[in-house]
Amino acid sequence: MSSSQTKTEPWWIYASKFISNFFNPFTSLVLYFIYYATRYLDLKESLVQFLPILLLLILPITLWIVWNVRSGRYSNMDVSNRRQRKSLYVFIFGAMLVYLVVSYFLFQKLDLLMLFLLLLVLLMQLSNFVIKSSMHTALNVFAAALFFSLEPWLGLVWLAIAAVVGLSRVLLKRHSVKEVLFGAGIALFVSFCYLYFHIQTQSVLPL
Repeated sequence: MSSSQTKTEPWWIYASKFISNFFNPFTSLVLYFIYYATRYLDLKESLVQFLPILLLLILPITLWIVWNVRSGRYSNMDVSNRRQRKSLYVFIFGAMLVYLVVSYFLFQKLDLLMLFLLLLVLLMQLSNFVIKSSMHTALNVFAAALFFSLEPWLGLVWLAIAAVVGLSRVLLKRHSVKEVLFGAGIALFVSFCYLYFHIQTQSVLPL
């Protein structure tokens, strides 16, 4: 190959990058919120419920990752290194605890959806001591459960999306098949608990 020729990546790598970047944990959960808000909330209610999530969770966690990437503590925005993920999980867990406390004082009720999400993060954090479970896969499986609680067919569609996301993580060599399956398994357990609680209460859990 001459110096003028460049090696191009196969199409499935480009597709995997797009899928992995677009269906990141934040995007999937925000898309769920948007769908939930359009069905059950007016604009004012949507802003009141979404702003604490944005200010206490999405922005702090995003800034934390960006700051650590720029300072060299994290290798990339996915935080693919298992050792580096330890501090990320601790920060996410702390941010979620702060959100739950603030949310309780603002709305005088416990945000049960976030409580289940906190459980998922805690189990992912514990699993990280043994294996680097796929966070992309886990959060998309949990998002599938959230959509399923509103529209079963949409939940099944999102479960298929979660499977494609898991495949993309393997193709990009960000995770092994075992790591993707571990992430999916943890999320399936938490999702089952969430859906069981949802069925028992016979009501849509508030954000």
